[in-house]
Amino acid sequence: MKFSGTCLVCKEKIKVNEIGLWAKGLGVKHEKCAEINELQCAVCGAPAGCPKCEFQENCDIPNVSQLCICKKCSEKKDAFSSYQKSVKKKFLIINS
Repeated sequence: MKFSGTCLVCKEKIKVNEIGLWAKGLGVKHEKCAEINELQCAVCGAPAGCPKCEFQENCDIPNVSQLCICKKCSEKKDAFSSYQKSVKKKFLIINS
């Protein structure tokens, strides 16, 4: 890295001269964080539970939406409403 930055995945600092993956307009990731094979829950931010997911066999994690929901959040009474609110916060353009 020519400049320090914050990893999009783990939120830790990436220092100058450390190896990182950068994409214009998106941000940076540690090399090791780019290899993570589990998505985060769009509602609570915890691991989405990919290894135990019922769709694991059909899911192509690097190419699917990053807006999965974990089992715990999906089983709550107001799951869809919570999901909608979380997505709207992440993507302000949806609020237009």
